[in-house]
Amino acid sequence: MAFAIAALAVLPSAAVAAGSGGVGTGGGTTSDPTTTTSTGSKAKLLKSGLATAPADAPPEVQAAIEAANRIDDAGYCTGGGHAKWNSKCYDCSGAVSYVLGPKGAGVLKSPLPSGDFNTWGKRGLGEWMTVYYNGGHAFIAIAGLRFDTSTPDDGAEGPGWGKRIQDGMVNGPFKKRHFRGL
Repeated sequence: MAFAIAALAVLPSAAVAAGSGGVGTGGGTTSDPTTTTSTGSKAKLLKSGLATAPADAPPEVQAAIEAANRIDDAGYCTGGGHAKWNSKCYDCSGAVSYVLGPKGAGVLKSPLPSGDFNTWGKRGLGEWMTVYYNGGHAFIAIAGLRFDTSTPDDGAEGPGWGKRIQDGMVNGPFKKRHFRGL
């Protein structure tokens, strides 16, 4: 499994409450617009709707962002992404599972429904990545951006990126989990 998702951005609870969207020092993209990394410790949301990973992010985090970008244009469907890793559509937990699974960060062995994230990883916020979940919804924060099927910034239905972590909280309250070291 790739290790991109394992480094999900851990957002201090004060940052989430204040609406800052997460950790990181900011920074723009590098001078090459085709690059997949940005400067600083925070991912950057591009006009295309895709994200760039911070250059200093662990390989798992970079892989997670690349995986999320691959399914950004996928549609939404209930149960999508649970029967197999590659799907034409994903639900919330199927999208999170894809990003964390072998096609992404490599820290999840098989897809999980939202509520089953309660046994994955460790409790609390991660340094780079955090899964927010409850019995009916899940999304992931990676390097300061939200990847979710609810309220993506591109306005599309299905998985997409958002700048503000708290925008994903519409179906809360949520518990938080992260993969050790990420």
